[in-house]
Amino acid sequence: MKALKNLWLSVFVLLSISLFAQKQYSYQTVPNDPMGVRIYTLDNGLKVYLSPYHDVPRIAAYVAVRAGGKNDPKETTGLAHYFEHMMFKGTPNFGTTDWTAEEPLIQAIENQFEIYRVTTDSLQRAVIYHKIDSLSYEASKYAIPNEYMKMMNFIGSQHTNAYTTNDETIFMEEIPSNQVENWAKIQSDRFSQNVLRLFHTEIETVYEEKNMAMSKDSRRSTEALFAALFPTHPYGTQTVLGTQEDLKNPSMKNIREFFDKYYVPNNMAICMSGDFDPDKMIAVIDKYFGTMVRKADPSYKFTPEAPITKPVEREITGLEAANMALAYRMGGSNTPDALMGNLIGMILYNGQAGMIDLNLNQKQRLMGAYTYMYGLDNYSTLIFGAYPKQGQTLEECKDLLLEQIELLKKGDFPDWMIAATVNNLKYEHLKMLESNGSRAEAMAKSYTQHVEWEQDVNYLDRLSKITKADIVKFANDNFKDNYVVLYKRQGQPTDIAKMTKPAITPIQINRDVESKLFKEIRTTTITPIEPVFLDYTKDLQTQKLKNGLEMFYSHNEENGTFQVVYRYEMGSENDKEMSTAFSYLEYLGTSKYTPEQLKQEFYKLACSFSLKTGAEQMYISLSGLSENMEPALKLFEELLTDCKPNGEAWENLKSDILKARVDSKGNQQANLRALVSYSAFGSDSPFKNILSEQELNALTPQKLTDKIKMLNKYQHQILYYGPLTMTDFSKQIEKLHKVGKVMPFPAAKKYELLETNTDRVVFLNYESNQSYCQTVSRGGKYDPAITPQVSLYNEYFGGSMNAIVFTEIREKRSLAYSAGSWYSEPSKADKYYSNRIQLATQNDKVVMALDAFNELFADMPVSEKTLSLAKEAIINTIRVQRIDKMNIIWDYLHAKDLGLNYDIRKDVFTKVPTFTMEDMQAFQAKYVKNLHKTYLILGRESDMDFKTLETKFGTVQKVSQEDVFGY
Repeated sequence: MKALKNLWLSVFVLLSISLFAQKQYSYQTVPNDPMGVRIYTLDNGLKVYLSPYHDVPRIAAYVAVRAGGKNDPKETTGLAHYFEHMMFKGTPNFGTTDWTAEEPLIQAIENQFEIYRVTTDSLQRAVIYHKIDSLSYEASKYAIPNEYMKMMNFIGSQHTNAYTTNDETIFMEEIPSNQVENWAKIQSDRFSQNVLRLFHTEIETVYEEKNMAMSKDSRRSTEALFAALFPTHPYGTQTVLGTQEDLKNPSMKNIREFFDKYYVPNNMAICMSGDFDPDKMIAVIDKYFGTMVRKADPSYKFTPEAPITKPVEREITGLEAANMALAYRMGGSNTPDALMGNLIGMILYNGQAGMIDLNLNQKQRLMGAYTYMYGLDNYSTLIFGAYPKQGQTLEECKDLLLEQIELLKKGDFPDWMIAATVNNLKYEHLKMLESNGSRAEAMAKSYTQHVEWEQDVNYLDRLSKITKADIVKFANDNFKDNYVVLYKRQGQPTDIAKMTKPAITPIQINRDVESKLFKEIRTTTITPIEPVFLDYTKDLQTQKLKNGLEMFYSHNEENGTFQVVYRYEMGSENDKEMSTAFSYLEYLGTSKYTPEQLKQEFYKLACSFSLKTGAEQMYISLSGLSENMEPALKLFEELLTDCKPNGEAWENLKSDILKARVDSKGNQQANLRALVSYSAFGSDSPFKNILSEQELNALTPQKLTDKIKMLNKYQHQILYYGPLTMTDFSKQIEKLHKVGKVMPFPAAKKYELLETNTDRVVFLNYESNQSYCQTVSRGGKYDPAITPQVSLYNEYFGGSMNAIVFTEIREKRSLAYSAGSWYSEPSKADKYYSNRIQLATQNDKVVMALDAFNELFADMPVSEKTLSLAKEAIINTIRVQRIDKMNIIWDYLHAKDLGLNYDIRKDVFTKVPTFTMEDMQAFQAKYVKNLHKTYLILGRESDMDFKTLETKFGTVQKVSQEDVFGY
């Protein structure tokens, strides 16, 4: 009997195991869903969205949490965003060498922060912070900074990142399709039991991000606009980054409680798109995430805002160009308001044929204007914006925008606009489906915004059912004097306080140790994915057309979209007037069409064109729905060969160009680009290779149109990606693209990087709390033989979040928000390498940060573990990288520019595993270590210690905006 009992027990156990292994999961689908999404709900409430897409052996894996800035406690704003940073610090199972020893120290740090945040006496605060710093240093002896990133690199993940908005926090990875189990093991651990490790150093990173945001007028404008739109809702009463005061007084306790409340399975969704079997994938997700404990539903409740009954005006001042915004408050993303608002936004502005496009931008009544729908969970807002012309007031801009709203309310737009808009959105949707990341984000947004997936799938169908009468009624019902207007004046801001740095002792790095979990991940047996390299003789087709042009062809087997590019081996170095001619073309018509009619015709076809002038090359591109390619191409060729001069348009454009140049001097990034070019190339820099005011005045409309009409007479290449066969496309392009007698390109003005024979500093003043710093050192000319070494050196030393530079500058010393270093490859075979660093840091950290960089160059830290991870990252990336679609052609042309006739990734894949630490040291010694540097600093002059800068980094040259901009 005992034997029989044991037999039955064995059968029962085996049956149970079998049933568990074959567990059936129910899921929801939506008919006619092009993404084929399955939506599961695990027993603990976790939502799982799965969309198979077998284009490449990768998977976009996003984890969405319904917790954003609106969920921050009032006394610690910015908490959701701060916690996003802390999610990368580890758990009791990784990021630590000894959690038992580390845990009481972290608790002690938390206790001190609770005292610190309520203490007002500055001397007492300094004493408490010193204690926090001391405890943090002791805790860092057990910490393994950045181990999460190390594990992600090891498994071959890319695009590791996260972001926090008002409504959500979304964590992103793009993993190889053979690493699902390891990904799930790591993610389930960090979403189950996060540890607030290395907390005080991360505060500095958040300070830096706040400084960066406050240097951007667009960010401050949006916050001011939202404060007026939502006077009682956290969308307006709080900001995602938090107040400076709250950032100075963080609460680890509040953050822990935030995690416990919101990071629960019934408030989260896993959204995945890529190369997987959904039946197998859901089993893996259930295995690792199904154990998370369901808690109380943290649903968000709010008191509705009172109606806005009269215009609300606000004003801020900033360094950037003056502009204004006007906004209407509307219902949230899951309401009919959002659908109508999106359609109205595109009828007003779509970049081609909207009412604002044609009535304001095309007619050059403003420098520029736009409209877009900003969707949020609880509310949305339709936002209008405008930049004034020279002599135009912001109030006049507002009146012009309100004029368009009145025309909308009268139905003064063409009847075909709705159908055309749907057609253009169809094209955008087809392009979105080509990206795993875009697909995963679409699912994540659907979840966080409480929009049923069925609504997303049927979005275009729902739009197409809206009538013109519906739009007119909605506009009259909703767009009255219930708007907010924000005037962003140009001037020195007075509302930005400086975030001063606390004293922080550099923490321990422990870069050569690993946690138990990482060791487990390392020893997991994974069947490798074999790399696929391009064979330029097979993977793209070339043909000599009857008109003598060379054509490059790549077949689109996926959808009905196309792209045609005319590529010229000439650019602004050959003819600096051409970019102005390209800009002018936007305002021209033909013998048959006015400029406005042309834009409408392209929009009806769901096709668009773009023109781009680089230093050495020009590109003219046409793209859209393939079913309409032939009429669009015919229309485009008519424009290129029959554009008609327009004197009034030229005078307007010329005035706008000159104003835009003045406006750019207020933009921090424009100043940085100008400074980099000046420092790298000298006073005659590529950035300054533009038409002077005198040269602009000498140009005539006829000369500009003649330049456009000459384009077909220059030698160029035809690039095509689309569903037509090569034969069918070649016939079509030969019929429509008429080429005249080929002329030689104008002689090019060549620019070369300056030799860096001595150390020097080039400084440009910009009134901001944050400095941007770079260095440039000229290396030798391009040599494909060192490409594998360059790849590994960059990955090891300065090109990733696992690299030496990032861990030393940001993680260890908290000296910058961003920091990196690269031995940069030139764009062509006859050009030079350059060694560069970049960092963004507070003004009072500039000297320390540059000092730290130089220490690393002088004595590069040696870490076999870091080198091993760098190799793994490169090899794993190549294993799953697939260069396809139009990128095949671009890759071939880039290789050709470098004098290569094969896919150089083959060399990298073969040689990188053979390199040793000694090879890296030898590379740095030969190519990097002893290079002199040109240091460039964009920062506030009054905050700089120029005597120390000169002592440490070389002669200081203070330059003016006129020096670097050339005007």
